[in-house]
Amino acid sequence: MTPVLSLLLRRALGLGAAVLLSSIAVFLVPFVSPGDPVRNLLRARMDLGTADDATVAAYAEQLGLNEPLWKQYLDWLGRFLHGDMGLSYVSGTPVVDRVLPALGVTLLLAGSAILIAVLVSIVLGVISALRAEKLSDRTITSITHALIAIPEYAMAPLAVLLFAVRLAWLPSAGLSSATSLVLPVAVLCLRPISFFTIAVRSGVLETLGSEHVLAARARGLNEARVLLRHVIPHSLLPLSTMTGVWFAGLLGGSVIVEVIFALPGMGRLVYDAIVDSDLPMAQGGVVLVVMCAVVVTTLVDLIHQLSDRSANLEVSGVS
Repeated sequence: MTPVLSLLLRRALGLGAAVLLSSIAVFLVPFVSPGDPVRNLLRARMDLGTADDATVAAYAEQLGLNEPLWKQYLDWLGRFLHGDMGLSYVSGTPVVDRVLPALGVTLLLAGSAILIAVLVSIVLGVISALRAEKLSDRTITSITHALIAIPEYAMAPLAVLLFAVRLAWLPSAGLSSATSLVLPVAVLCLRPISFFTIAVRSGVLETLGSEHVLAARARGLNEARVLLRHVIPHSLLPLSTMTGVWFAGLLGGSVIVEVIFALPGMGRLVYDAIVDSDLPMAQGGVVLVVMCAVVVTTLVDLIHQLSDRSANLEVSGVS
């Protein structure tokens, strides 16, 4: 078996195990939380916080919540693997009909934010590194460090007040057009830009003094070619891992932005499901997000390892 095939097999097994363990954890959360999930559901949907035991038992039997947990999980997992996430306790509609469109919105939101963050941070990081300790470097470094300290839940209301309310340049809520994504994407990409810029700057500075760059210069290559071929590609390897981690984090962490901007994404959907004690909707949505996050981080890690091997071979050839 080739090293690449062995690596792919190990990653596939790790991916399956991670998704399985995550599904178990997500499924069990409502049952290990304080309170009876059936009573919580009755309280949220019917204002029956003092429902008698007979009503609770009948409702539990109707929803299949009176079975042993292991059987409930296996039944739920079997249906999930066949694309059936159950029916919403609130609307009675199939969960899959709600979570897939919501996941598309969240993927678009997170993907746009990460793409912008990567492109902007590469430019800023390279400029900052090439002009180290000069005014432009100090300005970029100061701004990036300041943005790290501002969380999304503070930035989002400020953006709405300034650009939607006071200046009336952009819509503040909903998803009626492409401009509706400008503010939420901008809010989500600011902190990744800060972290990515710092990483790119450090990577470029470290790579500029490496042996393979010195060897490339000794061969008579001009600075532009050295920078584009030998400095930037090698200095961006750590950025690939950071990109995967941040993208996975945005998939699950965009709930605040989606709630503030009233976007029909997965974060908003799961938030509403938790408030309404809609177990199938919450479980299906969270597991789907976890699956996407695990797949993305695994693929990024795989690409990083393959790129690292290729870069090491190239460095050996240059040296």
